[in-house]
Amino acid sequence: MLNSLFQKFLGKGKSKDVAKKRLQFALIYDQMEVSEDILQNLQRDVVEVISRYFVIDEESLQLEIKRDKNVSALVVNTPIIRSMRSKPCSA
Repeated sequence: MLNSLFQKFLGKGKSKDVAKKRLQFALIYDQMEVSEDILQNLQRDVVEVISRYFVIDEESLQLEIKRDKNVSALVVNTPIIRSMRSKPCSA
């Protein structure tokens, strides 16, 4: 999963630049003590929750942790196919 995340985020580029970005990601995950297992579990949980409200393309879901100075952010990007229809309230 982590390798596919790198490939989706990095795309094509010079091998030096790709290696540098991979190292940056590895350092971020290491500093935050986020293992690949945790990321996989988090992705599964995120898919479960979002799927209550939307039909999504689970294969295209991208989950990233971005860090800027003292701030970390969880970024989830997934195509939404359609929203779920709400059930009518029973009176």
